[in-house]
Amino acid sequence: MELLGIWVAALLTLGIFSFLYKDNPVYKICESIFIGVSAGYWAIANFFDALHKKFWIGVFPTDGSDPDYFLWFGALLGVLMLMRLSSKIGWIARWPLAFIVGATAGLYMMLYFVSNAMNQVSSTMRDVIVVNSDTQLIIWGETVGSILIVIGVVSGLVYFFFSKEHKGIFGRTARVGIWFLMITFGAHFGYTVMSRMSLLIGRIDFLFRDWLHLLK
Repeated sequence: MELLGIWVAALLTLGIFSFLYKDNPVYKICESIFIGVSAGYWAIANFFDALHKKFWIGVFPTDGSDPDYFLWFGALLGVLMLMRLSSKIGWIARWPLAFIVGATAGLYMMLYFVSNAMNQVSSTMRDVIVVNSDTQLIIWGETVGSILIVIGVVSGLVYFFFSKEHKGIFGRTARVGIWFLMITFGAHFGYTVMSRMSLLIGRIDFLFRDWLHLLK
């Protein structure tokens, strides 16, 4: 069974790679299998994680704890979402959908505000000249990094200040901010490319190591 699984995974991987040549029926079949298996996996995972572990055990606990009747509200929203399948009463699904979208947006707004905005602001509030507390000597590596952060933050804010025309010293500072922004965007793009490359390397390693046994 393990050998059969390796062969199936290898053939499906080659079927996905066949898209590099051109769009073909083999790729479409492999793509459909991947989407179907993913949808089935998440359906089963959500059933046991959400319905069983959270709702059923929460409403009907087996450890003697008090039941959480507030979970019925979430179950009601889930049932109303299924009304979307009906053409006559499908409008009912708009209410739970609006609640979910609003609650999720508010939650993520607070999470990103704390994790991104506040953490980034607090990271810029640092000593420009970093001194070793024991030897009272300047730590040049951290000091240069702090200076670059100050220059990048100030010049980036100047670039987004559109109430004043970008001329003279103000314009040159804005151009420095553009360089910092481009470097930042390039770093993020490079990180995304490397993460995708790691997935490709993992599949190629699987083909040559587990399937063909060419690597040890």
